[in-house]
Amino acid sequence: MNFLFQGDNLDVLDRLAAPMQGSVTLAYLDPPFLTQRVHRTPDGRIAFDDRWKSIEDYLEALSARLRRVRELLAPHGCVVVHVDTKTSHQIKFLCDLIFGPAAFASEIVWRYRRWPSKTPNFQRVHDVLLRYRRDPKIAPRWNQLYEPLAASTVATWGSTKQRAVLADGRRQRSSSTAEPSKGVAMGDVWDIGVIAPIARERTGYPTQKPEALLERLILALTDPCDVVLDPYVGSGTTLAVAARHARSFVGVDASEIAIATTRARLAGTSFSLGRIGEAA
Repeated sequence: MNFLFQGDNLDVLDRLAAPMQGSVTLAYLDPPFLTQRVHRTPDGRIAFDDRWKSIEDYLEALSARLRRVRELLAPHGCVVVHVDTKTSHQIKFLCDLIFGPAAFASEIVWRYRRWPSKTPNFQRVHDVLLRYRRDPKIAPRWNQLYEPLAASTVATWGSTKQRAVLADGRRQRSSSTAEPSKGVAMGDVWDIGVIAPIARERTGYPTQKPEALLERLILALTDPCDVVLDPYVGSGTTLAVAARHARSFVGVDASEIAIATTRARLAGTSFSLGRIGEAA
């Protein structure tokens, strides 16, 4: 079950409410960042318009979509909202209202390097990903990911698992085992580079996110055959990664350029294409 829809995502989410209620394991939202400008492709075509009358209008639009997404989530599912530091505090409060404070699971910091800008301030080199569970009383879908051991750890202890040696209930030292270590449980700060200008995955679509970022989310928060939803499909990164890892997907975007870019990335993948309402 793979679908790509062109149209206003609010209209599409309304249409999906009955047939897909409670079926989505992971919803990833990468909405406009309230940049108050028109985003274009390198050849000058308009990809999407991110101009708003006010921040209130912006938050109201996002709130309506988050409420629809919540109803589509499975009890063990979650939503990840990708935002920047300008609005992350307001969107976190918005998600608390919609999902409930107890549903908050984690704040992931995506740290990246980019060309520095001239500003009398610290360089902004991160985005924020807010993760909320559909039902905090239900065990979530979770697959532990690992990061490589630090070089100093390998030099001291090697690459095998360590076992704590206890005395009177207190850790006295560690001992080596013969079992290979999987690494260190992944933390919530992710160092993933932005897409290089000559990278094979680069599409030319503005605001494109790296596949490595979506791959971590999809592998950690879904199992094969689970449904992944992306209502702001953009360059199609979420759908491309989901397809590669045998997840079902549903993507939505109003932009003709986004749909064309995504279709090109999904070449060889079976999916249904639909159009609902008037595309922006």
